[in-house]
Amino acid sequence: MKKVLIIEDEKDLAELLAFNLEKDGYAATCVHDGKLGLERAVSDPPDLILLDLMLPGLLGTEVCRALRKDQRTASIPIIMITAKSDEIDRVVGFEVGADDYIVKPFSMREVALRVKAVMRRFEHEVETARADLFTIGEITIDKQRHTVMSAGVEIDLTSTEFKLLLYLAEKKECVQSREQLLQRVWGYNNSGDTRTVDTHVTRLRGKLGAPSDIIKTVRGFGYKIEE
Repeated sequence: MKKVLIIEDEKDLAELLAFNLEKDGYAATCVHDGKLGLERAVSDPPDLILLDLMLPGLLGTEVCRALRKDQRTASIPIIMITAKSDEIDRVVGFEVGADDYIVKPFSMREVALRVKAVMRRFEHEVETARADLFTIGEITIDKQRHTVMSAGVEIDLTSTEFKLLLYLAEKKECVQSREQLLQRVWGYNNSGDTRTVDTHVTRLRGKLGAPSDIIKTVRGFGYKIEE
């Protein structure tokens, strides 16, 4: 069940929002103060936040800005709810990190549709990001950013080392001959010096450190990644 945190100082409105969201299958929690809402979001991160702009304790814009700066809450979708309809107010809301903006008065149906749309968009973005990540043991390869983390530390790899690691990861559990690696990673159509592969694997293992033990040598043939 997806969790929605409602940070809204109008208690009747907050409870009405919670009631309707729960009818749609969400678990809703209400907080009526900006500072307390921020603390709740950090201590128990929800899947989405409905955030009023004008709040006691801490303004909604400040809450949003703080959430976006905290790694624990930076990616939580935020829909701002406010009585302010001027364009400048919407711009400010988006600038501090809001994902959508609903102006009072609004219908519960509109809120439900906005929540569903933002949730769907966020889930799609998460799935897309996951598709660009390979995590094997303690090694994570980010195809989009062209980075590699080993035991939580970013590793500086050359372009060829990155391509070699990525190719082995994509072919996980499958043995790749030195000739195959020369063709796929280096682009050699004819057999080249296979010692090039051995040298690069040795350098790659050295940079990755202990987690590199997932790169297995298949004696007399080639290499594979195996968890």
